[in-house]
Amino acid sequence: MRPDTIVRPFSAEDFRRRALIERGPHENFDYGDHSFNPGHPRVTGQRTLRDAAVLIPVVDHGTEASVILTKRAETLSDHKGQVAFPGGRIDPTDVSPEAAALREAEEEIGLDPGHVEVITRMPDYVSGSGYRIAPVLSIVRPGFQLTINPHEVDAAFEVPLSFLMNPANHARESREFNKQLWTYYDMPFGGQRIWGVTAGIIRTLYERLYL
Repeated sequence: MRPDTIVRPFSAEDFRRRALIERGPHENFDYGDHSFNPGHPRVTGQRTLRDAAVLIPVVDHGTEASVILTKRAETLSDHKGQVAFPGGRIDPTDVSPEAAALREAEEEIGLDPGHVEVITRMPDYVSGSGYRIAPVLSIVRPGFQLTINPHEVDAAFEVPLSFLMNPANHARESREFNKQLWTYYDMPFGGQRIWGVTAGIIRTLYERLYL
């Protein structure tokens, strides 16, 4: 193999290869906030789950890919100001979780679906807030322009894939919830706090593709 054709460990091409190797039936996997908090009343008394989808947009920058994340608007009633993947609830008109993730990414940050190559999905991630989230893995072709929807998002930014897939950056933290400790991952980067469900999905991605 010529040196200029070597697939680098944190390139979009290597991400695609790893994702396709892991592609397969998802029903035997169980991921979510309960994985870090077994027996916690917030998850043992889980109500009916609401379906949602998020796009994990890996931008092809050659040898060093990055991931687009958003900072949710401070005016939102739920999870305001938190760092998140583009995404949201799956509507009845969405033909699939992939379609929902692409629609939400376009509505929130103006990401043109024509620049996005959907690769596969990870197993669903169940949040402590009552959502069953389908993480849709994708590669984004450079040259896109983002248009932020200020009603939903305050900002969009990119984080190197190499940073997110480095376990040294995955701090496990805890705080009291319902008089019991609630454990979560925390990954501060560039003045932004990546934590909670978003960090949990990132950790799951690391464990499935890079561990």
